[in-house]
Amino acid sequence: MRSKDKISYFYDGDVGSVYFGPNHPMKPHRLCMTHHLVLAYDLHKKMEIYRPHKAYPVELAQFHSADYIEFLNRVTPDTQHLFSNELVKYNLGEDCPVFENLFEFCQIYAGGTIDAARRLNNKLCDIAINWAGGLHHAKKCEASGFCYINDLVLGILELLKYHTRVLYIDIDVHHGDGVEEAFYFTDRVMTVSFHKHGDMFFPGTGDVKDIGAREGKFYAINVPLKNGIDDTSFIRLFKIIISKVVEMYQPGAIVLQCGADSLAGDRLGCFNLSIDGHAACVRIVKKFNLPLLVTGGGGYTKENVARCWTFETGVLLDTELPNEIPDNEYIKYFEPECLLSIPNGHIENLNSRSYLSTIKMQVLENLRSIQHAPGVQMQEVPPDFYIPDIDEEEQNPDERMDQHTKDKQIQRDDEYYDGDNDNDSLH
Repeated sequence: MRSKDKISYFYDGDVGSVYFGPNHPMKPHRLCMTHHLVLAYDLHKKMEIYRPHKAYPVELAQFHSADYIEFLNRVTPDTQHLFSNELVKYNLGEDCPVFENLFEFCQIYAGGTIDAARRLNNKLCDIAINWAGGLHHAKKCEASGFCYINDLVLGILELLKYHTRVLYIDIDVHHGDGVEEAFYFTDRVMTVSFHKHGDMFFPGTGDVKDIGAREGKFYAINVPLKNGIDDTSFIRLFKIIISKVVEMYQPGAIVLQCGADSLAGDRLGCFNLSIDGHAACVRIVKKFNLPLLVTGGGGYTKENVARCWTFETGVLLDTELPNEIPDNEYIKYFEPECLLSIPNGHIENLNSRSYLSTIKMQVLENLRSIQHAPGVQMQEVPPDFYIPDIDEEEQNPDERMDQHTKDKQIQRDDEYYDGDNDNDSLH
């Protein structure tokens, strides 16, 4: 057992200042609120804080198509009317609008997850946190569900350079379709998603019968849930399934997407999880003592998102936080109670014991099959058959990364400065 986990935490105040638009549920400002709550609880003193590098186009192209990245880099709110065909082709519009500094926003949150994976690979930390990441719906050639670049896929590709097997776990209320799809045909990544399914709920995928294909058959696990699941049922199911997954699959590293829209009271969600219940999943995963990359994800009641991810930062640091929220720049969002806990959910729980038991049995049955799957005797040296090597000579000089740039991690005092120099103002 490790004596004390070393934790790297990635944050750039610029991610919280972008604006998706007046009626859009995604509010990146929740990231500023989370960060300031982390500071208010003095958690920054117990971990290393890094400002991520902005991911280069060539890094984003490890998964995404070059033409899609080039378009994201080029389009602006003022010029989008010139690109009507491309907007349709790349699925930009109401859910995924073009806004000011869109590409830089993508570069920062993806850079955070890539940097987190690299620090884990180089054994510079045991746990790496990027609450700005976790945008699990983005596809190779298109945006989807408020997600433009799939930082999780990029982070997993990075981990695969050092680990034979990577486990991806997703507790967002929405199915982690983009990550599942990216690794659907390989046994190098097992994806496990717990999500609401049915009633035309977005994205509509993630049936228990979707298990992967070809070499990846049985390496995609879906746990489709109905409205109103509560802490007790969710934690029990999570613990049984994830314990079995880790035992059978024996991953070298874990990526945990902590979408907070599975909390009670979320603007787009329909579960009854408390912050304690959500964080119980983080506790369970942490106990495996494997290299762990933790990201954010969905979450549309922003004060609860900040509460949840701050509480979970505390869990990862083995630090219990007082329920009373300390004074901070965003305290008015937590009024009148100013407590870390949230009210109980009141959505009727449609997940009967027999339904959950059936899902559990199906998942465990599929897991038994991986013993007989052809890929289970996997080579210890990971092949890089789908991790394109970067040809330094071919690269545009503007995009070429020297070692200094790759290694540079800027720890900025003003990211956790308590005084007047902190620029994250209230929006």
